[in-house]
Amino acid sequence: MDTATVDVGELTELLLDEQFYAGDPHPVLARLRVEAPVVRDRRYGFWAVTRHRDVFEISRDNDRFVSGYGVNLAHFVPEPLPVPGSLLSCDPPIHTHYRRTLWDAFTPTKIRALAPLVRARAVALLDAFAADTDAPVEIVSALAVPYPLIVLAELLGLPIDDWHEYGHWMDAAVRTNNPHALAEDRAVVDHMRVFLLQAVAERRGTDAPGVITMLADHRDADGTPLTDRELLMFLLQLFIAGNETTRNTITGGIVALAENPAQWAMLRADRSLVDKAVEEILRYTSAVTHFFRTALVDTSVGGVPVAQGDKIFLSYTSANRDAEAFGPTADQFHIARSPNPQLAFGFGAHFCLGAALARLEVRVLLEEMLDRFTALELAGPVVRLPNVAIAGFAHAELRFDRA
Repeated sequence: MDTATVDVGELTELLLDEQFYAGDPHPVLARLRVEAPVVRDRRYGFWAVTRHRDVFEISRDNDRFVSGYGVNLAHFVPEPLPVPGSLLSCDPPIHTHYRRTLWDAFTPTKIRALAPLVRARAVALLDAFAADTDAPVEIVSALAVPYPLIVLAELLGLPIDDWHEYGHWMDAAVRTNNPHALAEDRAVVDHMRVFLLQAVAERRGTDAPGVITMLADHRDADGTPLTDRELLMFLLQLFIAGNETTRNTITGGIVALAENPAQWAMLRADRSLVDKAVEEILRYTSAVTHFFRTALVDTSVGGVPVAQGDKIFLSYTSANRDAEAFGPTADQFHIARSPNPQLAFGFGAHFCLGAALARLEVRVLLEEMLDRFTALELAGPVVRLPNVAIAGFAHAELRFDRA
């Protein structure tokens, strides 16, 4: 497809093509934002929404736009039957109940308490390759994969030495979001389900540390425990979403800093910019490409009539590069960007529960890298993963100049 000259209505065909995100999707998304910011897809019938203001408005309006009919193409349902334990594909009041159930693991106090553990893991991984900075480092396998997996394993109460196997599970689980998922990947996810339910059974009533024990022993106000289906869905969401988003945000952020050496120099000169740099990394990488919502009533989006029951594709990848929200430098990486209304965590009722943990992991990693490296340089081509849901990285080699 010649994306520069083809009819704009045909561009929506790319939005659910896993190869689209393995390349550079931004020229296509920019054209959609300008020429057809709310446009109907001819193949599946959904509305593609690419402007920041429209994605923001839909995300915060749970009265008109709901998640219960499915948030990705592979899991659409004709009726909003609540999936037990699913934060992604349910709506208030059950969504509110589930969020409260998990909130105790993510309170500000709990996240602050995790900081020493997170830092220790970042230090160990960076020290493993920081001594030999002449050799290129493949940061996906050496840093971005193990770091959030080990942190999550400790948070959940799982053995951290098995992170390689957890990584295999995560890769398979993310691939099941593609329209033509392989049976082998579904089998791997089934194995993960068995493992997690066994972990629940082993920890119930033991007072062992970790979120698995907390959920296994949870009781609602009326004394009702969580069902196995609820427990399993909670753990799958925490494990998969908490890993894949952070893993690819880290890789994308380090690559962006290597591609923009003046930004790394600016950060080294002024460490007060670290928190702003974290927000810019989140915006620029946009690890989650999209989610769907369904119109609950006849309404409109950006002045375009939308019928009850219509599916709406919210492009976070596009919204986070919208010049209307981020100015003429929206396509550029600027660590001091302010304001920065990035939507990498979504917004509204479905704002990412683990946002504070992800921010902590990225911030700590930046701080430790600043202590060690004067410069970052790409040592070869960056290879992205083909996936419709996650803007992922398969390979990224860098050289690091030691401080």
